[in-house]
Amino acid sequence: MKQSIDGRALVYCEGAFNTPNGKTAHGLVRFTERYEVVGVLDKKYQGRDAGEVLDGKPNGIPVFKTFETALETLEASGNMPKSLVIGLAPDGGRLPDEARTTIKKALQKGLNVDSGLHDFLTNDALLVRLAAENNCRIRDVRKTPDRDKLHFFTGEIEKVDCLKLAVLGTDSALGKRTTAWLLVHGFRDAGLKAEIIGTGQTAWMQGAKYSMVMDSCINDFVSGEIEHAVVSAYKNENPDVIVIEGQGSLMNPAYPGGFEILAAGRPDYVILQHAPKRLEYDGFPGYRLHPLPEQINAIEVISGKKVIAVTVNHEDMAEDEILEACEQIRHETGLPAFDVLKFGAEGLVHLLKEKIV
Repeated sequence: MKQSIDGRALVYCEGAFNTPNGKTAHGLVRFTERYEVVGVLDKKYQGRDAGEVLDGKPNGIPVFKTFETALETLEASGNMPKSLVIGLAPDGGRLPDEARTTIKKALQKGLNVDSGLHDFLTNDALLVRLAAENNCRIRDVRKTPDRDKLHFFTGEIEKVDCLKLAVLGTDSALGKRTTAWLLVHGFRDAGLKAEIIGTGQTAWMQGAKYSMVMDSCINDFVSGEIEHAVVSAYKNENPDVIVIEGQGSLMNPAYPGGFEILAAGRPDYVILQHAPKRLEYDGFPGYRLHPLPEQINAIEVISGKKVIAVTVNHEDMAEDEILEACEQIRHETGLPAFDVLKFGAEGLVHLLKEKIV
C-alpha cells in the first residue's frame, strides 16, 4: 500500500467518467496524496484501466460496473478500500439518487464516505445513522467552517515575497487544477520548493495542504481565506513559488471566477488555461466563449499583472493538431503556449524559473 493520508479509496463516478462532470474523479485518478485510489465505478467503462480511458496512459486503476463487483474483486486482491469518494462534479453540485443508493451500501459495509458536492450528506439523518451504526464517518468537503474559523482579508499577503502564480482559465471544467499540480511537480523536479493553493474540493481531496473551497465559502470571507492560505503556505514552507488554482473564468455566466484570486492572491503572473476547440461556455449552449485575446486583456486590466503563458487543453484534438494549436495561440497573442498534460511542464517551468528572484 502506497503512503497516503486516508488510505485506499474507491471513487464513484457513475455516468460521468471521461466527461466534464467527472472532473473530481479525473483529478484523483491522475494524482492524489490523500488516497490510494484502487478503483472507479462507472459501468460505461467497466473492465478498462481508468488512466488509459482518461489520458491513454494505463495506471493500474480498474473501472468497475457495480459497487458489489468492485468490493468482491478488491477484497480478493487485498486492496479493500477504506473509503468511498464521490468523484462527481455536476452543474450545481447536486447528488443523483443512484449515488445515494451506493453511499448507503458503502456505509453499511463500514466504508467512510467523502463528498465534495453541495448536497451535504451529513444533513441526511439516515446516512448519519448508518455511519454511526457501522463505526465509519461521512465528510462533506464543501461544508463551510464556522464563521469564527474563517479569515477576513488583512493585507498581510504583501509580505509574501516568493513568486506567486495563478492558473486561471477561459472557461470552467478546463483543467486549471491539473495544470497547477503539474507545475508544482515540475518545479519540485527542478529542485525548487513549490506549494499549491487549492481553491476547490478536488484539490483538497488530492492532498493540497493549503486549501479553501471558494464556491461554498461565505462571500465576505473568500478574499481572506485565499490570503490566509497563501500566507500560511509562505510562512510554514518557505517556498520558492506558490501556485494558486483558479476557479471558473472571469466571463463565464454561471461560474464567474478569478476576481478574488487576482485581488486577494496578488499573483505576480497569470498562466491562462484554454481549450482552442471549445466555442461555447461549458454546459451553456448559445453562450459563446469570449475570444482569447479579450480574456487576456480582461485579466491584465483587472489585475495590473501580465498573462505570461497559455496552457492548452487538447480536448477534441487529434495529436497532430496540438502543436499547431500552440503555434496559432503564439501568433494570435504573442504568448508562448504549452500542453503540459500531453508533453509535460518542463518547458513552462524553465520559462517561469527566470522570474524567481
